[in-house]
Amino acid sequence: MSFRPTTIERAYQLAEGGDCRTVGDIKQKLQAEGHERVQENLYGASLTGALRKLCQKHYVPSAEDTAAVEPSDDDEDGDED
Repeated sequence: MSFRPTTIERAYQLAEGGDCRTVGDIKQKLQAEGHERVQENLYGASLTGALRKLCQKHYVPSAEDTAAVEPSDDDEDGDED
């Protein structure tokens, strides 16, 4: 017998895991994992606020996200030498 966490338990795991930047990211992952009635289970200002805070605290941008934000070192001054 395998144990599967409830939708809310899994939402907290995802929020603390560092891969989800927003509650929307959590909802998408839950649906992809086959959880049902995600919108209903994650409804309410207190719950979504708590998940949002955890996402902000634990989110670790991927290398792709970091590269998109950081400027390129190729041409720092903008001149074409």
